[in-house]
Amino acid sequence: MWNKDEIEGKAKQAKGAVKDKFGEWSNDPTLEEEGEAEHMEGKFQETAGKAKRKVEEFADNVKRKVAGD
Repeated sequence: MWNKDEIEGKAKQAKGAVKDKFGEWSNDPTLEEEGEAEHMEGKFQETAGKAKRKVEEFADNVKRKVAGD
């Protein structure tokens, strides 16, 4: 199941992609750069969220094995 960081990261990526394209269409390099930066920030946040989820899943598996499940 996705966590908060993964979901927010996906949303930032989408928002950044829209800003980037709008900046291209409107010939606004500042908006285009903001969009690219936001898109990359979203990718980083999503990746961090995935890593966090994997660590939590691993810890849960270890706890179950230790408990004898």
